[in-house]
Amino acid sequence: MKVKVNDSHEFEFNSSDIEKLDLLKRSASNFHIIEKNKSFVVKLEKSDFNNREYVLSVNAKNYTVKIANEIDQLIKEMGFTIGSSIKANSIKAPMPGIILSINVEENQEVKEGETLLILEAMKMENAISAPKAGFIKSIYAKSGETVEKGALLIEMS
Repeated sequence: MKVKVNDSHEFEFNSSDIEKLDLLKRSASNFHIIEKNKSFVVKLEKSDFNNREYVLSVNAKNYTVKIANEIDQLIKEMGFTIGSSIKANSIKAPMPGIILSINVEENQEVKEGETLLILEAMKMENAISAPKAGFIKSIYAKSGETVEKGALLIEMS
């Protein structure tokens, strides 16, 4: 997989690279890593699973990390823009969790990428964003509610 940091540095990783790390998981979003005799405290500050974008704090300095898997890379090589033709009208929970906040109302106009709600999973806050510009047709989730993976949260038109 390709990883792009702060829209300027690109790296390639695979599962064996990650397995080789001297990594201590302190919590669901906090890690301690030792690499080449250097110590790194890493905290997942923000995650956007829909867009594969994360904000990591490494030794108290924030980095925006974008991840592209093999399929994303193949689509790009074919000349397509990833997600360019998303027509998704149903926003579903990407994982089980608790709805912390709902940032939109029914009939509200939203822009592509606008945060619709915050879902907490494993003590991490995950912003669920609009996959396209449109209007909020229905909201099925409630703040404080526990949802399962795949649960219908919001419908757009």
